[in-house]
Amino acid sequence: MRILGNILWLLFGGIITAVEYFISSIILMVTIIGIPFGIQTLKLGALALWPFGKTTVQSQRSSGCLYLIFNIIWIFIGGIWIALSHLVFGVILYITIIGIPFGNQHFKLASLALTPFGRDIIEKK
Repeated sequence: MRILGNILWLLFGGIITAVEYFISSIILMVTIIGIPFGIQTLKLGALALWPFGKTTVQSQRSSGCLYLIFNIIWIFIGGIWIALSHLVFGVILYITIIGIPFGNQHFKLASLALTPFGRDIIEKK
């Protein structure tokens, strides 16, 4: 079911979302200051490319204040808009019964888009 869900996800917009994340990651990595943020958009792009069967968890090393500072900067620079767009798409997809699994993936992406620093993507068991 995961493979079928991922293929349908790619066909109906997932590939476009992932490419947008990858392009923004390249743009962010052009500057030295943007490299940490570019790495986080790579993480978002990887999850947007193949979201079914993956989840996000707080990493063990995320107890420092640097992650908090970077997450605050991320929210103000654009994380809130990315998260809101995923929330809107998730709500729209929840209107139909067939779109509920895809809405769940958008909600997963919204939580990662809001605070990506200090979170890891792992395979669901």
